[in-house]
Amino acid sequence: MSEPRDAVEPQNAYAEAGVNIEAADTAIELMKGWVAKASRPEVIGGLGGFAGLFDASALTRYKQPLLATSTDGVGTKVAIAQAMDVHDTIGFDLVGMVVDDLVVCGAEPLFMTDYIATGRVVPERIAAIVKGIAEACQVAGCALIGGETAEHPGLLGPEEYDVAGATTGVVEADRLLGPGRVRPGDVVLAMAASGLHSNGYSLVRHVLLGSGDHGGAGWALDRNVPELGRSLGEELLTPTRIYAKACLELADRTGVHAMSHVTGGGLAANLERVMPVELVATVDRSTWTPQPIFDLVRKVGDVSQHDLEMTLNCGVGMVALLPPGDVDEAVRVLEGHGIRAWVAGEVRGDAGDGQPGGSVRLTGQHPGW
Repeated sequence: MSEPRDAVEPQNAYAEAGVNIEAADTAIELMKGWVAKASRPEVIGGLGGFAGLFDASALTRYKQPLLATSTDGVGTKVAIAQAMDVHDTIGFDLVGMVVDDLVVCGAEPLFMTDYIATGRVVPERIAAIVKGIAEACQVAGCALIGGETAEHPGLLGPEEYDVAGATTGVVEADRLLGPGRVRPGDVVLAMAASGLHSNGYSLVRHVLLGSGDHGGAGWALDRNVPELGRSLGEELLTPTRIYAKACLELADRTGVHAMSHVTGGGLAANLERVMPVELVATVDRSTWTPQPIFDLVRKVGDVSQHDLEMTLNCGVGMVALLPPGDVDEAVRVLEGHGIRAWVAGEVRGDAGDGQPGGSVRLTGQHPGW
């Protein structure tokens, strides 16, 4: 006599549908050690619960704590990681995208959760992704308190995955940074990017990797590029720089008024987000030379400077607006964290040529461009 349908083991049926629960359990075991390293004293419990727990009594030291939250992904940079079969750096891109959006308002990132969707769970690959996320959380000073790995056969290919994350932070209300603090005469202090970071990869992939039939150069990821001093793939996988601890110290030790995380949209568009409507910022391109990858995309793809600056960070990953008298201390603080910083412009009350308030003007030209 055949067994009733309800007696069929759900796990076997699920596996036939393309979801391997045993592989997911193995991935959890492999990642536990890395997650344990990305913790803080306020974290309660470990992996395995339905929700991550964080002791909010830590916020009682604040007079008026404001919670800040941010969520983001990595975009098409994951396609480079998948093509190169290198998965332990993409976590830095994910963490950098979310924690540094909090830092611009002066908030300290407290904890983060991640979400990984994949066509097929390969335990070692999932563990490598989480390893990168956990290591990046350590760099940022926040805890990785939970996450989810979802297997989506039929929606994603067996080797495909995407990652996303969300973070929560806190800032004292009277120390909140933003447009309301910015003043005429403030200096625009630029902080060097580590490379492309995690934005504009659709353009970069089209220009450098795309088929010649569609306007791309058709280069392989293992191609050695003299201008870069390494292979194209190695350059494109350069992890996003995480500014969190450096910028928090900057806020503690200087009178910084506002900060801007330079992500999608480029330098001008992101700096405009922290500019009050009555002021204008001028940024002088001649104060820095972008890394070779930016000039390479510009030349190989015949990309206009306008389009390049609307898409890529062009060598500046974070900007601070602060009084001129604090510049020397700010540069020292950032150098102490291994971040090169320089005065790139200023804030004025009048553009002098009818330029609208709240805007950013890029002037001059990068050396060698």
